[in-house]
Amino acid sequence: MPPIRIPRSQDDETKFDLDSEVLHELKEKAIAAKGVAYCPYSHFRVGCALLTEDETIITGANVECASYNVGTCAERCALAKAVTEGHTKFKAVAVSTDITPPASPCGMCRQFIREFCPLQMPVFMYDRDGNYVVKTLEELLPMSFGPEDLRRGDGRGEL
Repeated sequence: MPPIRIPRSQDDETKFDLDSEVLHELKEKAIAAKGVAYCPYSHFRVGCALLTEDETIITGANVECASYNVGTCAERCALAKAVTEGHTKFKAVAVSTDITPPASPCGMCRQFIREFCPLQMPVFMYDRDGNYVVKTLEELLPMSFGPEDLRRGDGRGEL
């Protein structure tokens, strides 16, 4: 894993065409979202913040269940919330955990993010101290399979 990056790097702002204030707000909301995580089994809090194309920020947190595999990760929680609120185009994702180095989205979340986000979109992964690593979705999910790989009828997923 590359070295942890210092928050609010001007290089990342420029590379991904993100305003420093918006990036800072995205980070803060991802960190705050951890506070509403429901994780009585793993005690592993995760918060996520999505930046939509119109610069709305939508958050989510992990929600566990006694039947472990039916819990929901923060990233999928935020994306489902965004999509059901009419947002389907995104500019950035921020994920925050309480560990160092920061954790990346799990494989299932990477594929779920891939459904709605461009491959060059940045995924900012924050550790417990607010430091981050940033990767594009394509770096996190190389040679991916996405919606454009399926023939669609009316755009709603029918083959």
